[in-house]
Amino acid sequence: MRLSWIFLFSACIVSGEKQINAVWQFGYMISCVQPGVCPFKYLNYGCYCGLGGQGTPVDEVDQCCKVHDDCYGACMKNPACRGFFSFLLTPYTLPYWYSCSKGQVTCSAFNGKCQAAACECDRAAALCFARAKYNPKHHNLDQRLCKK
Repeated sequence: MRLSWIFLFSACIVSGEKQINAVWQFGYMISCVQPGVCPFKYLNYGCYCGLGGQGTPVDEVDQCCKVHDDCYGACMKNPACRGFFSFLLTPYTLPYWYSCSKGQVTCSAFNGKCQAAACECDRAAALCFARAKYNPKHHNLDQRLCKK
């Protein structure tokens, strides 16, 4: 499973309870925990942040993306959500409720089980990015270096 982000926004400020398409929500969460940082910087980073995903993560940021991919994979395999997710409705596209306040993201209690799982995957990855050291040399990394 691969983290497939398509960020068509550049908003870097989030406040209040949000529910929009999940891929956008993930970007807003990143901006929430890292004010002033645009989430585009994580697109096409390392071996796992972007389309595809293979090999060994190149650093902690890339490991965050691998864990996020694996988390989404677990959502799709979760028996409680298996019938819920389809071709069009996946953790990548499932909207959920969350709030952002003072750099903290909280997934809403109003989410269903599958929404809550997808929200938690995104929240954990956003927090992981905030802790990890970003290396610009790993942005647009030659994917041949990621072969297994």
